[in-house]
Amino acid sequence: MLPSAAARARLVVDGTGLDQLLGLLRDAGYRVIGPTVRDRSIVLDELRSISELPRGWTDDQEPGSYRLRRREDGAYFGWAVGPHSWRQYLFPARTRLWRAERSDDGFDVVIDDPSGEPPFAFVGVRSCDLHAIAIQDRVFIGGGQTDPLYAHRRQGCFVVAVHCSDPAATCFCSSMRAGPRAEGGYDLALTELLGPPHEFLLEAATEKAVALLDGIDGRPSTPDDVVASLEATARAAERMGRRVETEGIAELLASNLEHSRWDEVAERCLACSNCTLVCPTCFCSSVEDVTDLTGAEAERWRRWDSCFTLDHSYLNGASVRGTHRDRYRQWLTHKLGTWIEQFGSSGCVGCGRCITWCPAGIDLTEEVAAIRAEPTQGPDPADGAMSVREGQG
Repeated sequence: MLPSAAARARLVVDGTGLDQLLGLLRDAGYRVIGPTVRDRSIVLDELRSISELPRGWTDDQEPGSYRLRRREDGAYFGWAVGPHSWRQYLFPARTRLWRAERSDDGFDVVIDDPSGEPPFAFVGVRSCDLHAIAIQDRVFIGGGQTDPLYAHRRQGCFVVAVHCSDPAATCFCSSMRAGPRAEGGYDLALTELLGPPHEFLLEAATEKAVALLDGIDGRPSTPDDVVASLEATARAAERMGRRVETEGIAELLASNLEHSRWDEVAERCLACSNCTLVCPTCFCSSVEDVTDLTGAEAERWRRWDSCFTLDHSYLNGASVRGTHRDRYRQWLTHKLGTWIEQFGSSGCVGCGRCITWCPAGIDLTEEVAAIRAEPTQGPDPADGAMSVREGQG
């Protein structure tokens, strides 16, 4: 006889049990999204079975470099993060807001209704990305205005977190207090125990997750399983590839707006916007209207934008951030500094994606360290320039 659901808040399963978990989520009506290998990288896509997970793969990441290589232990989650983040499902890169069709007395406007979309089940969410989702929650549903499209996708979401045991050389989540161990924001947490035997510790954090465990074959966890889980993330924290000193970072950046380091990084920055495209917390967007050739139909779309584009800061006939220096400074000072003023937390979770996927290999942890090492007093942020021009996305 299986233990009761209450006694099974922790359960240890093998690969069969993990596959049962995915199946139960699909049977419950969720669209299951998780990691898989495609185009020589680990990306996020819809999963039908554990055979599609990146078993036996890991990633080698350095500034401007990402490579997959095989590992011998058959780990399913033995990698850090890829170019995709969960943002692309909660806040898609391109979303139609409404469409209009010409009628006899004008136009009939139809607002797209997301209620028919199946809810998401995210499988394999790292702690850094859990913090990123929480940041976007504050942006889209935690302020004075709620984004209904984001709110719908978020409210029905089931999250399976993974306690990270394999940080990349570009990771610094421990510096940002965003990992490597998931501390909240999930329904179910998973630790891969490579053994032998090769098992997974599942820890339920919500009633939905507790009920789900009742349909999965496994054994009750032991104290040794919990210790092994804690040790795995403790070792990951010790192996963190990057570190950044966050004490007083907002004030540091605000008082060094004219630091020579901004000129040095501008000589390398391509303003390609890669860093903002892979960042799990960026939220800038623009709106575009399109019509068909006959003028009978029109649509309004929202799409991702970036503070690295000239049009993003176009005001009164020109861009107020006309140089690479201005745009990189805007991005970094907002992400690490004035975001705190806006939303009560840093906009960076230390995932390292912006470092890995920068074609010039620009490392924000190095830039902050360089400014901290030789600070120079710049314009007083109290004059409003920082909070208005530099501090807003």
